[in-house]
Amino acid sequence: MNAGSDEHVRRVRLPADRRTPAAARALVRSVLAEAGLSGLANEALLLTTELTTNAVEHARTELDIEVEADDTGLTVTVTDFASGPVEELVVGVRNDASDLTEVAERGRGLLLVDHFASRWGTTYLPTGKGVWFRLDRSDRPRSAGPAAVDRRPPAAGVDATGESAPSAAAMSELMQTNPDPYADDPLPEFAAELLMRLAEMVGAAGGVIRLDRGDGQGAQVLARYGRHPREGSDLLRVPLAVHRPYAGELELDAAPSAYARPLAVLAAERLSLHLENDRLRRADIRRSAWLTFLAEASELLAQSLDVELTMALVPQLVVPRLGQWCAVHTTDEWGRLRLAAASHADEAMLPQLHRVLRETGPDSIQARLREASRSAAQVPLSGPMEGFAVPLIARGQRLGTLAVGRHQRHRHDPDEVSVLEDVARRAALAIENARIHAERRRVAQTLQKSLLPPVLPVVEGIGFAAEYVPTGDDAEVGGDFYDVVPLPDGRWLVVIGDVSGKGVQAAAVTGLVRDVIRVLVGDGKPLPEVLVRLNETLVERGGGRYCTLALAAVGPGEEGQLDISLHLAGHDRPVLLRGGGGARFVGTGGTALGLLDSIATPTADIPLGPGDALIFYTDGVTERRRGRELFGTDRLRESAAPLAGYSADVVAARLRATAIGFSVEPPRDDIAILVLRNESL
Repeated sequence: MNAGSDEHVRRVRLPADRRTPAAARALVRSVLAEAGLSGLANEALLLTTELTTNAVEHARTELDIEVEADDTGLTVTVTDFASGPVEELVVGVRNDASDLTEVAERGRGLLLVDHFASRWGTTYLPTGKGVWFRLDRSDRPRSAGPAAVDRRPPAAGVDATGESAPSAAAMSELMQTNPDPYADDPLPEFAAELLMRLAEMVGAAGGVIRLDRGDGQGAQVLARYGRHPREGSDLLRVPLAVHRPYAGELELDAAPSAYARPLAVLAAERLSLHLENDRLRRADIRRSAWLTFLAEASELLAQSLDVELTMALVPQLVVPRLGQWCAVHTTDEWGRLRLAAASHADEAMLPQLHRVLRETGPDSIQARLREASRSAAQVPLSGPMEGFAVPLIARGQRLGTLAVGRHQRHRHDPDEVSVLEDVARRAALAIENARIHAERRRVAQTLQKSLLPPVLPVVEGIGFAAEYVPTGDDAEVGGDFYDVVPLPDGRWLVVIGDVSGKGVQAAAVTGLVRDVIRVLVGDGKPLPEVLVRLNETLVERGGGRYCTLALAAVGPGEEGQLDISLHLAGHDRPVLLRGGGGARFVGTGGTALGLLDSIATPTADIPLGPGDALIFYTDGVTERRRGRELFGTDRLRESAAPLAGYSADVVAARLRATAIGFSVEPPRDDIAILVLRNESL
């Protein structure tokens, strides 16, 4: 905020991800609160959401958000750094009807800005382009006519950072009933003054104006003058000429004389004009509020990729804003409905709601829900839990039903029904996306398990232990693997490797490497030949992917030691941990497999005394990040040194915990640790 000024200015740079609209809304909210412009919140948050979402989806660059408020209104500018014409962002200057229709097919941002903003335009900067809009206070007239293209110079100092509003806070705000946006409504004061003047002109002893806004509260007294009009022949009634759902009447305690009725009719007509403006204004604000609600509901639903959590979130969004209670039922493979989540505005009523939802019979809610699921149409619900049900359909699949109970005081109006149907569509799509992600995660986990040995062998005098941590995205299968294979000469082969990339293709190459090694060593091929043939296979069939590999043949030696023949093909050198203390790297680096027609893989012979251990690992350990800092090889050696004398299981588990604890972020790459220890006494 500028010192000594009535202006409030905030500038922030945000990344191009799905959390950006929430962060931009949080910034706008704070400026509105400081400037005392809460009356502009609905329109400001809606337009900010639309412009930032469009910019993130189409520009895919960082965004500069500038929010400026003064005593007359609010200006928000959204600027990206993409090259190309502004029209690519689905926003721009005002155009004729054909242009608006064309843009409307590509996005809503332009039409919403054109409808709600007092003024708006585009901004061209040397580094990018963007859109700005202006919202004036409701007590100031809005300027008419198209906005010119703004060629303002870029704002200086756009270098602040902003934090995204947490999802829990956004959900809490979304579930709360909005405060009355009409608290400062001047209509009652105008009606009271008009009624007083009319009564004085016609000599009425009293009068009253009643108005029913169709919101379920019935006719309310808008204004009153003098004593309450008496029932009888002296009562003058004039209906108000308003459109549905409004209805009203002006009553005067006066005889319908030659001039009293015409004056009353004129007064009623003048009041009706103000009421029509009030109806249109409230409808506009209400629609704007619903659009904001749907935008934030979509964002909240999209943030969850867990099926159960997504279904539990839907009733929390609906109750109490859109209904007294809400229940989500899903359809199983046999077509039967299962209650997935339910909520009631009165928690004490939840047991009764569950009981009614479980009841069966031709007139039960269960029967009506099955009808809604089969017919894919809205079905009314009667009985103690009155309301209606709509199907949950996504990508042509019938997933279940969304049932909503009527409000405590009134039935759902058409706007609320439309919003609930929209919520059902968005909820169904979110549930289907979560199911697809869960299936991908299950497939990835199954595939990952198939690339790793189910158990490590138990060998007398040799201890094997391994730890594996997949990447933070559990729907992606990684390319890290390890194995322990028996050799024909009685020794054991320890294998650890890392195939470049992730996903199904990387997993296929990983499986190929693992199987080729097992076949070749089973045929008794020496390890240098195994590596040469494996390199030839990857060059021909690896699809451009390469593999780093460490092979160690382990067999008994003299005086209780183990003799190890180590081959490194582009892989990190293992750590030799002495039983008496001390840790160092051993081995000689070689050529990664799958890159060149010929490779070099030097052999290193390492004696492993009793209590000594050899620690193999993948680059997911050494490249684990904490900001810009890497875990690194030196930290790995220092972490291994105090573990001298511990079993292989303990060494592997401690190193895994140390690597994971290095950063609070989920792993960006798979972590694999394999420990070989001489257990002889």
